[in-house]
Amino acid sequence: MSLRAQLEAIIYAAETPISLDQISSLVKESLLAEAPGIDPAEIKSRIRGTLEELIADYSGAGHGIEIRQVAGGYRMSTKPEQHDVVRAFAKSLKPPFRLSLPALETLAVIAYKQPVTVPEISEIRGVDAGGVIATLLDRKLITTAGRKAVIGRPILYKTSREFLLRFGLKDIHELPSMEEFEKLLAESFQSDLLPSEGTLVEASSSSPSPLLDDSSEADAEEEAETPASTKRE
Repeated sequence: MSLRAQLEAIIYAAETPISLDQISSLVKESLLAEAPGIDPAEIKSRIRGTLEELIADYSGAGHGIEIRQVAGGYRMSTKPEQHDVVRAFAKSLKPPFRLSLPALETLAVIAYKQPVTVPEISEIRGVDAGGVIATLLDRKLITTAGRKAVIGRPILYKTSREFLLRFGLKDIHELPSMEEFEKLLAESFQSDLLPSEGTLVEASSSSPSPLLDDSSEADAEEEAETPASTKRE
């Protein structure tokens, strides 16, 4: 089997982005069989070159999927222009995922201000973000980043690798501008607001991947946020 075919099959089968090192460990035996004595650097060079060929090939208009670098690895995903048809298909398969608007707002603040503390998030949003932080941590969209060197040493938070996976980003430097990000959220979720619950949004499995893990209901603490001005010191 050709190296190109092997890489295509591996990336297709991988549930999460697969790194160059992982791919190398999987195909090195076949490469050594073809070219005994080949050194590790040359193996990676060949793999990298073949991956670039695959990426270029799948980027053509004749393909509805593409190979992208996401969170330190490679994976296949549907192209953005196929969003509508994939979204409709996903909705026909299973109930949508749910996420409260406060959680989306908090996630956006962390993404663009990271690393950031809860008091700083609450000050920006104007409401206590403590409950939402717990939910985002539970869903592994954010993680801790040490403590800030100020009185009280509050915990710092940043987005996680899972965040990159959910948004299909190579790293945080691929984040669009705040205005573009807000527009993306509006386009993705505004039409899915539940009429009886203005604080909940539904997120279906859309290109390149769903925003959040499945959950039966949005957490109650997200719905009971308290204005920051009334929070005790």
